[in-house]
Amino acid sequence: MKRGIGVRTLAVMFGAGAALLPVAAAAHTGVHYFGGDESFVGGFLHPVFGPDHLVAMLAIGLWAAYLGGRALVGVPLAFVGMMIVGAILGATGSFLPAADQTIAVSLVVFGLMICMLAKLPVFVAVALGGLFATFHGYAHGTEIPDLAQPLLYGAGFIFATVLLLGIGVAIGLACRRSVPDLLVRGAGAAVVLFGIVTVIGQIG
Repeated sequence: MKRGIGVRTLAVMFGAGAALLPVAAAAHTGVHYFGGDESFVGGFLHPVFGPDHLVAMLAIGLWAAYLGGRALVGVPLAFVGMMIVGAILGATGSFLPAADQTIAVSLVVFGLMICMLAKLPVFVAVALGGLFATFHGYAHGTEIPDLAQPLLYGAGFIFATVLLLGIGVAIGLACRRSVPDLLVRGAGAAVVLFGIVTVIGQIG
């Protein structure tokens, strides 16, 4: 019974990834803003409706679940913390070169981590997550100076990030119990493909 539930969950992940692939080429990091809503809701929707951000959060959470131990909490916490740092950099006008391209590359990297079920040392996994989180946060933060309610907007995208990371961890824990590693590696390969298409879209 548990095995069937896990396989269905993974099938949904594959379907979502396939559905997002055509969007990736058009995705422009930092411009996932909908409806002129500058409140908490606008900030919450920013990563949810930005396919690059969405896939990255879920992938990081899933990978953290497979790392286990201290990394299970450490990687998501490092990501959230450094994303806030990146958002501050973006909001204060600091410049991070090739931010869009780096976010796209993060999809490839985290997809590969899942594909290989890579067991990196905790400090390396935390550093890797924190590095890319800075660029994800920067993309969110660049919009903040133009908004009427920056604190609410910031709280919204932080809450959405925590939620998506948590969902990714939950999916990963469920997969560890009931889904063959081969299928999980396939999901990682789908994330890699999504990242490659996104990188090509950014270059183009």
